[in-house]
Amino acid sequence: MADFPGKGKVAVLRTTPETVLADIGRAMLMAGYREALPRDRETILKINITWDTWYPGCSTTPWQLEGVIRRLKADGYGHLIAAHNRTVVVDAYKGERNNKHKYVVDKYGVENVHLYEPHVEWIPYEPKGELLVLHKIFPEGIRIPKLFIGRNIIHLPTVKTHVFTTITGAMKNAFGGLLNERRHWTHAVIHETLVDLLTIQQEIHPGIFAVMDGTFAGDGPGPRAMRPHEKDIILASADQVAIDAISAKLQGFDPLSIPFIRIAHERGLGIGDPREIEVVGEDISNESWGFVAGDTFASRGQKLIYHGPLKPLENLLLRSPLVPWSYVASNVYHNVYWYPVHGRRRVKEALQTKWGQLFLSYDDGKVVLPGPDPLGTAIVVGGLAALVAGTVSVARWLRRDH
Repeated sequence: MADFPGKGKVAVLRTTPETVLADIGRAMLMAGYREALPRDRETILKINITWDTWYPGCSTTPWQLEGVIRRLKADGYGHLIAAHNRTVVVDAYKGERNNKHKYVVDKYGVENVHLYEPHVEWIPYEPKGELLVLHKIFPEGIRIPKLFIGRNIIHLPTVKTHVFTTITGAMKNAFGGLLNERRHWTHAVIHETLVDLLTIQQEIHPGIFAVMDGTFAGDGPGPRAMRPHEKDIILASADQVAIDAISAKLQGFDPLSIPFIRIAHERGLGIGDPREIEVVGEDISNESWGFVAGDTFASRGQKLIYHGPLKPLENLLLRSPLVPWSYVASNVYHNVYWYPVHGRRRVKEALQTKWGQLFLSYDDGKVVLPGPDPLGTAIVVGGLAALVAGTVSVARWLRRDH
């Protein structure tokens, strides 16, 4: 892979709520974004919505989005397009409102696109570079949004851990936008998939950049059930591998022990070895936060399917009409149990911090604190009722016959 402007260079700045918009623009300039993104091309802003409610460290922050838009507009970049992907467990329309993205997009007159609407065309794409796994998973062909081809892209991830990839960042942010709703088929080979997606991105985008928000950073079983920490950090880079490597290093992980970073580094798609990365801005050489990547009840079950004793049943459980069970399980775990029991309290605590107060300053100042999801709750209640009814029936049968 040939070099590209900004390869191996990452800007890292400490920031405050009072200066964050300017600091984001400064980090972009320090990382050489104008050299990386041709000004005569339209630019996609790939927003990350990991949860359709606000949870600190989870999704693109409104100041992250606003700071990037302000810098682009000040430097004469023309047509900007905010892009959202849909997942089976997250409603992106709710998410863009609850995370204040829609407010920022409307404020600056940016076009807003949901990639799974009927008018958004997905087309077959034949990669020029060698792929590791996608051609095997999708032998009938890989389909990508036509909108992406020939346009710059700026990824807007956050600094956080992930139950399947240890950390998630710029490379993982392409996962939702560039693959269709069958992307869960790739989870067993998620690291190789992320490398393949970067290969494709470098073919279809004239320029790629990332601005990563670490004002809140997420530790533990991410990308949702995390412990948020105020870290007051902004990262920016044209090198998707390097920015993920520096994020991993800050969190306390060895970047080259994370397969998607190591493989992308070995294939020349970016620089993943921190010793070869030029960090401009803050001196973070001795900084390590000691984060750990954990598991949830839901992710443990999925790993049994992807890598454990249930592997022979993967196609049946995840690629057949039975697949909705996994969506239901995730919804029940996160929205019926975890958020009401743990998440809601953490959100209230986060709102008392300086970054929580900044979040409250956006739009109408309201924050959605949902109760247990009605559908998930109904499923749980129905399941318990069925279990009780079954137990009673068995007990009556035993009394009658024995």
